[in-house]
Amino acid sequence: MPVVVVESPAKAKTINKYLGDDYTVLASYGHVRDLPPKDGSVDPEHDFEMKWEVSPQSKKHVKAIADALKEDNELILATDPDREGEAISWHLEETLRKRRALKKDTPVKRVVFNAITKAAVTNAMKNPRQVDEPLVNAYLARRALDYLVGFNLSPVLWRKLPGAKSAGRVQSVCLRLIVEREMEIEAFRPQEYWSVTARLATPRGQEFDARLTHFAGRKLEKFDLKDATGAELAAQAVQSRDLFVAAVEAKPASRNPAAPFMTSTLQQEASRKFGFGARQTMSLAQRLYEAGYITYMRTDGIDMAPEAVMAARDEIKARYGENYVPRSPRMYKNKAKNAQEAHECIRPTDMSLDAGKLARLEPDQRKLYDLIWKRTLASQMEAARLERTTVDIASRDEQVRLRATGQVVLFDGFMKVYTEGRDEPAREDDEKTLPQMHEGEAVEKKSVTPEQHFTQAPPRYTEATLVKRMEELGIGRPSTYASIVTTIQDRGYVHKEKGRLIPEDKGRLVTAFLVNYFRKYVGYEFTANLENELDEISAGREDYKEVLRRFWRDFSAAIAETADLRISEVLEKIDEVLAPHLYPPREDGTDPRLCPACGAGRLSMRTSRAGGAFIGCSNYPDCRYTRPFGPPGLEEEGDIGPDGKLLGHDEEGRPITLRKGRFGVYVQRGEATEDEPKPPRASLPKGWAPEEMTLEKALRLLSLPRVIGEHPEGGIVEAAVGRYGPYVVHVTVDESGKEQKLYANLPDVEEVFTIGMNRAVEVLAEKKANGPGRGRRAAAKPLRELGEHPEEGGPVSVMDGRYGPYVKWGKINATLPKGMEPDSVTLEQAMELIAEKAAKKGKGSRKKAPAKKKATAK
Repeated sequence: MPVVVVESPAKAKTINKYLGDDYTVLASYGHVRDLPPKDGSVDPEHDFEMKWEVSPQSKKHVKAIADALKEDNELILATDPDREGEAISWHLEETLRKRRALKKDTPVKRVVFNAITKAAVTNAMKNPRQVDEPLVNAYLARRALDYLVGFNLSPVLWRKLPGAKSAGRVQSVCLRLIVEREMEIEAFRPQEYWSVTARLATPRGQEFDARLTHFAGRKLEKFDLKDATGAELAAQAVQSRDLFVAAVEAKPASRNPAAPFMTSTLQQEASRKFGFGARQTMSLAQRLYEAGYITYMRTDGIDMAPEAVMAARDEIKARYGENYVPRSPRMYKNKAKNAQEAHECIRPTDMSLDAGKLARLEPDQRKLYDLIWKRTLASQMEAARLERTTVDIASRDEQVRLRATGQVVLFDGFMKVYTEGRDEPAREDDEKTLPQMHEGEAVEKKSVTPEQHFTQAPPRYTEATLVKRMEELGIGRPSTYASIVTTIQDRGYVHKEKGRLIPEDKGRLVTAFLVNYFRKYVGYEFTANLENELDEISAGREDYKEVLRRFWRDFSAAIAETADLRISEVLEKIDEVLAPHLYPPREDGTDPRLCPACGAGRLSMRTSRAGGAFIGCSNYPDCRYTRPFGPPGLEEEGDIGPDGKLLGHDEEGRPITLRKGRFGVYVQRGEATEDEPKPPRASLPKGWAPEEMTLEKALRLLSLPRVIGEHPEGGIVEAAVGRYGPYVVHVTVDESGKEQKLYANLPDVEEVFTIGMNRAVEVLAEKKANGPGRGRRAAAKPLRELGEHPEEGGPVSVMDGRYGPYVKWGKINATLPKGMEPDSVTLEQAMELIAEKAAKKGKGSRKKAPAKKKATAK
């Protein structure tokens, strides 16, 4: 009985249904081994020898596969059909050979399928092959390159740039895109311009809008009407003249559907329509693929299998009629660089299955499936037919001319099912319809309005538009887009605000450093060329060792050149490079680096201990002027500088400041001195906004703990705010002289400052009644109920814990891995996490199962 190995238990479960009892299907749980994160894992001195290590969590999965092979002398590797999937198969075979789990006569086969359906899996089993060596070599080259950059460039960053975390071969290039866009926005100066719009009416009383296009007998360019005066003159010229219809032109037009989804376009559209991040989209798509609903989701292919095209056309005809089916199938050309990686588009495996028939899927999975289904059907539908109308309105003396445009849909075609989202809103003129008009007839003026406009800065990237830009530049590949975008956020180089990506100080500094000292390696063209070389390796046209040698020769020389750089030298250089951005010319012509506070010191870039950057005065500590890193004008009232924001002084004249630390915002009384190295501090409680902090509120915080008084039964009662929120505490001393404390939480921070003894005694009594070690908090309500344990009963829930979300069954709690959202966890995933947690504890899950009667079979 052959042993079939796939990546995940979900995929194993689906495939097992199709293969039946003649096969043993096991999961490897992803990659079984990787390069250990330490020096020497890739050795350029010994022909780039790579030292692999089986991860601790993978050892049990490898053992399970090895144990199965003792009885079944055939191995079928059925991992995903891409570079990563090929690598997992290669790693598995290599690992099993090292363990001697594979005998000399054990046949090892590789099968691939683009969709997990009975037909696709059965067909793949009939057409096995060997592990594709060129694909594996492309993976090895990529992994070696990423390691060589990360483990050689990151230490340079740590030594030369305080606060920097790490650099990556593709991540740093992606970060550069975001930083450079932000600098474009900051350097942008809006330009004013005006337009004139007239509200007109036909002789039949139907109203429409027209925009002034010609004034004083000549065509208006965008900035010809520079101010209100010019716009008002133009408006008066329109108002003072009789207008008539000079020309009417109606042109037929058609709109074709978008191609079916590949990885990047799926991520973009899911972001536009649902606000999904790249990682969330890929996680949802992975589960749809593993359940057999869609084809493989990591692809840059947009073609569709002939049988899928015919199925789509049949479904369109059945649902919408023959008019919506084009005479011949629509053909879309692949973008893949070589045949080995030219996968099909992302499409449903069954065209007749719409989202309405998949009610048991989670809402987000159903939304994404619906998007894929509609896009696939639309891609094979008839074009939409439109009529675009342009009407020119003029005065008899030809001094003014206006234009109105509109369109009407004659046949909706593919738009009946789906229209592609936009990154920026559409112009209103493109969507409206115009009343019927005839050349020569007069039009009546209802109003003439001058409108002020300003040019707009380029928009910040969303995850979707960033992936689109990376694809345009040839940076990254379908399997890496989501992880690249996620990594730069996880490292704190970028944060997301209202869906837009904004660089942090650290991200700007790292980019400035790399662009200045390693410009070639964060160059868009260099990175794209390297991706092309990896494609050539996967096609068998390049030797991967030769690519590594060429890269390492130049890269190691660039690293060596930075060995003698001093931190002060690096900061000065970055300050100089960013000078046009940080210190733009002033309108009065004075030195932009002159300190505005003391008028004597010069401004320069500084770094704080926490790793952030700011602009400070050279006369420090006599002058404590600071402003945020960036051009002047970014200061806000709530900004907290490196020396804090002064709120006022207490009765003894000591400064009370609001400061930022490693663990958040806090208030401080006085300054650190030799006598008092740690002045009194208090963290801001949850719900207290830094921008709303006043001297009075700070003094109240610094006065804690507040003594309420003596407890009726003896001992002191105090109120304070701690790590886990507001509380009261009853402090007593037992017979041995040892201090005893009973804590009770308070629901509101404000109560800490107002609670009296009666209320405090009542809260403490409630806590005491709950018994020792209990009652710390009310029983937490689940975020989501996932259902009953399929084998042993008892509810499985998603909970919100102190250290993040987790799944709970009985007494077993398993933390959700980073990147797994509470809203997207399935019962199947929860069971895997619970099983792993139980195994780590060394306990069988049965011992922990809550007592429950077996459900009656329906």
